[in-house]
Amino acid sequence: MKLLLFDIDGTLVWTGGAGREATRLAMLEVFGTSGTLDTHTFGGKTDWLTLVETLGKSEHEIAGHMPNYDMVMGRHILHIIGDYPVAPCPGGLELIERLRQRDDVVLGLVTGNVQRGAGVKLAAAGYDPADFVVGAYGNERMQRDHLPELAVARAEELTGHRFAPRDVWVIGDTAADASCARVINATMVGVKTGYGPSPQEIAACNPDYLLNDLTEFWEVVRL
Repeated sequence: MKLLLFDIDGTLVWTGGAGREATRLAMLEVFGTSGTLDTHTFGGKTDWLTLVETLGKSEHEIAGHMPNYDMVMGRHILHIIGDYPVAPCPGGLELIERLRQRDDVVLGLVTGNVQRGAGVKLAAAGYDPADFVVGAYGNERMQRDHLPELAVARAEELTGHRFAPRDVWVIGDTAADASCARVINATMVGVKTGYGPSPQEIAACNPDYLLNDLTEFWEVVRL
């Protein structure tokens, strides 16, 4: 049995700016300021880390706000996402549909998004969030490197199966995705559909497999 843990932004979904705007609105509601958000680079970061960096506060100062921030962020992105050109990344919908039909694959998420925002983004791009039966989210840990072990533990509890590191696959578009995969010795699939410098950065990380986009998955990956 294989556990496939997908990133969302730049891997499965392009949100066309909806995430940044929802973050701004949520920050204004919860903290009264959006800090340095206008110049912030999101790639690979958790929402928790984004708050730390844009507000200049410590991990512990932000921690107590995360449950409320999760709810507020989810509400704002649900309200505005229909106004943005959200789209699935090439090959994403077809890949998930094919994978969900296999009885030897468990689908999950490892994403920097807060949990309530993650499902909204997926649904807006045409995915069924329920297909991803486990996940670890950006409101649960500040550092992305700490998310895969959480997702694996949840998958093992759900299935009763113990996943060997080689049978855990992380699929993502940033260097942070590659880093978190290496922490648990997972198989890494890099996808060059991310924003800004992400395609060059993920290639430089020497993932186990490197795809231009998810349409190449079955040509390149041996699952």
